[in-house]
Amino acid sequence: MLAKRIIPCLDIKDGRTVKGVNFIDLRDAGDPVELAEIYSKEGADELVFLDISATEQKRKTLAELVYHVAEKVNIPFTVGGGISSVEDVDMLLQKGADKVSINSSAVKNPQLINDLVAKFGSQCIVVAIDAKRIDGEWIVHLIGGKVPTGRKLFEWAKEVEERGAGEILFTSMDHDGTKDGFANEALARLSKELNIPIIASGGAGNMQHFMDTFTIGKADAALAASVFHFKEIGIKDLKENLKKNGIPVRL
Repeated sequence: MLAKRIIPCLDIKDGRTVKGVNFIDLRDAGDPVELAEIYSKEGADELVFLDISATEQKRKTLAELVYHVAEKVNIPFTVGGGISSVEDVDMLLQKGADKVSINSSAVKNPQLINDLVAKFGSQCIVVAIDAKRIDGEWIVHLIGGKVPTGRKLFEWAKEVEERGAGEILFTSMDHDGTKDGFANEALARLSKELNIPIIASGGAGNMQHFMDTFTIGKADAALAASVFHFKEIGIKDLKENLKKNGIPVRL
């Protein structure tokens, strides 16, 4: 069995790491480059950076951040936020990113997935999907979870796979920042219906939640933010605990 991955996520706003609950009430969590270096040394398998304030003007700022992170870490990292073209991806990969994450731009223009895969390869392209339950259905949302699309999670995820994306980063907006555990039922269904890796996001609060998302949710990787940023869970301790409980991880 492939090793399960632990991925700290750094949400970036105006050059700082922030964290909220259900995508709102943001608070400062530190310098992203410093945090990236710490997580790399602590044994994180990968990192994800999401520029939640991404605008045209801030693209260059994000590119500079990517460059500085690449100087400090020796593990793969993914960058997302406002990416909407082949040119955006080309710039970020040249600055040192290993993968890019697209979200709203993929929903608005699904052909973008095909174009990016054709140019850079599946291994570089992660499609992030933010969804919440409405009347019992998981519905995809955009713009930091503010805009429901009418698209259903499982149908969109299948299309994303068919268009060639290498991974899906699924965030349950109902669980985000709550520390009540991941959306394991939805994750298990995604893992069953798709053949590409699924990254679980939203809800990590303790070590058992990571255990559950790997065993019940069948996730390939687990992403978390505040529990790492605010030192509630140490990455080394977490991986040792997972290993002790039979979950294959890289120590």
